Amino acid sequence: MDDHAGTGPGAIANDGCAVEFYALLPEFGESGIVDAAVPPGASILELGCGAGRILRRLAALGHPVTGVDDSPDMLARVPDLPTVCSPIQSLRLDRTFDAVLLASTMINADPGTRQGFLATVRHHLRDEGIAVFQQNPPDWFETFADADPVRDDPGGIRRIIRGARWEPPCMRVEVEYQVAGNTWTHSWASYQIGDEELVSDLAAADLRFGGWLTGDHTWFTARPVLPCLLYTSPSPRDRQK
Repeated sequence: MDDHAGTGPGAIANDGCAVEFYALLPEFGESGIVDAAVPPGASILELGCGAGRILRRLAALGHPVTGVDDSPDMLARVPDLPTVCSPIQSLRLDRTFDAVLLASTMINADPGTRQGFLATVRHHLRDEGIAVFQQNPPDWFETFADADPVRDDPGGIRRIIRGARWEPPCMRVEVEYQVAGNTWTHSWASYQIGDEELVSDLAAADLRFGGWLTGDHTWFTARPVLPCLLYTSPSPRDRQK
């Protein structure tokens, strides 16, 4: 099972995501979580925006948005919104934003990649801004391998788990997606992040844990660490929005 590989009709992005499949995905309420966490009309930078599934909805909610992805084929699906084609780790724009979004559980990348992502988040976040993250919480790794292998999702999407191998702290996953007679596969690796590791990784990027946005600890916020402030960083174990 290879990390970050994909098959199926149409272009495949570097991370194995099929562009045509991701263009078909509906929005699953992510934009509502983000919108409720940030100020009204906040400017938002979405890192790894893909085909614009969340980005487009955030724009419709009144946020000035900018999307970043390293796949020109993905960005071609959002020609009406501001986008930048770049790897997340090397992105360095000449502006900052009220909010930076890293969704789609991308924070569960390998530790080195994760640290690069977080450095980019902080670089583009205003000192009074808020970062919003979506993760696979620690207990997801304990249950995923035993989940029902076949699931029917909205939009006529059938998801079939073809492989799930737990090699702590990494879950290696291969999934098949079936939509209207088309079949795509995607394999990737998701790394478990414990509470202490999360605090440490955030701190290394001059960020501090903010609070949980959802009871299942999938969504959370972080704030910039400001040199003039002295504080004790709260534990993710105890912080709920």
